Amino acid sequence: MIRILGTIFAGLLGLAFGSFLNVCLSRWPEGESIVSPRSHCRNCDHTLAWWENVPLMSWLVLRGRCRKCGTWIGWRYPLVELAVGGLWAADAWRSYNAFFPLEYAAGLMLLSWILLTLAVLDAEHLWLPNVLTLPGIALGFGWWLVQGEQAGWALHMPPEPWQDAKEIGTRLLAILAAAALILLIRWLYKLIRHREGIGLGDAKLMAMLAAWLGLPGALLAFALGAIIGSVFALALLVVPAARRDSETWAASKLPFGTFLCIGGIVSSLWGQQMIAAYLRWSGL
Repeated sequence: MIRILGTIFAGLLGLAFGSFLNVCLSRWPEGESIVSPRSHCRNCDHTLAWWENVPLMSWLVLRGRCRKCGTWIGWRYPLVELAVGGLWAADAWRSYNAFFPLEYAAGLMLLSWILLTLAVLDAEHLWLPNVLTLPGIALGFGWWLVQGEQAGWALHMPPEPWQDAKEIGTRLLAILAAAALILLIRWLYKLIRHREGIGLGDAKLMAMLAAWLGLPGALLAFALGAIIGSVFALALLVVPAARRDSETWAASKLPFGTFLCIGGIVSSLWGQQMIAAYLRWSGL
C-alpha cells in the first residue's frame, strides 16, 4: 500500500514539476526569468488564472488553445508534464524496498528531470547548456558517493579508505572516458568530413551520464542513443519533403543529445537488467 501511495504521490509531484519545466523550456532560450512575470500566453500576454495552470488538466479543458486569443499552445506542454509524471512514478516504484531509500529515488527523479530538460532543449534549439550538464556531473558523482556510504552502513562494513579511494578514482576515470569517447568521435568526424559533426555539449552530457550511471550505464545509453538516432535519420529518408534538396538534407543537423538523453533515461530505469541480459546472452 505504501508503495502504491508513494508512486501516486511521485507521479502527481512530477506533473507539477513538469509544468515548471515547461516554463523553463519556454523562457531559458529567450534569456527570460523563470520567476517573473507570471505564466502568460506568449502571443497575447494574457495572464493565466489558477485553473489555467493545473498540469495536464488545464490543457485538456482549454483544448490546447489560449482562452483569450485562441492561439495553439502546442503538444509539448502536456507531453512534458506527462513524461515527468510518468518517469517520477516509475522511479518511485522501482526504488521501493523494505527501507524505501528516499535519497536513491530522489536522485533518479532529479536525473530524469535533467535529462528530459536537455532532450527538449536539444530537440528544439540544438542546445545543451553548461548550466545543466556541468552541475549535473557534480550532482551525479555526489549521489553515487552517498549511495556507496549508505550501502556500507546497511551491510555494517567498516570503512576502508584505500578501497574507497580506489573506487572514487575509478569513477572519475569513467567520467573522463565517457567524455573522451565523444571527443574521439568528434575528432574523427572532423578529420574525415572537414566540418563539425558533434558538439562539446554531447561530451559533457556523456560525462554526466557516467557520473550518475557508471561507465557501463553510460555506454548503454550511448548505444541506445545511436540506434534511436539512426532510426530517426533513416525515417527521414522516406519523407519526400525532407530529402528534396539532397545537399541540404546531408548537411542537416540531428539532435544527438536528445537521443542520448532518451538512452540515458532507459538506462537509468532498466540498464542493470539489460546489461545482465546481454552478458548472459554473450556468455561473458
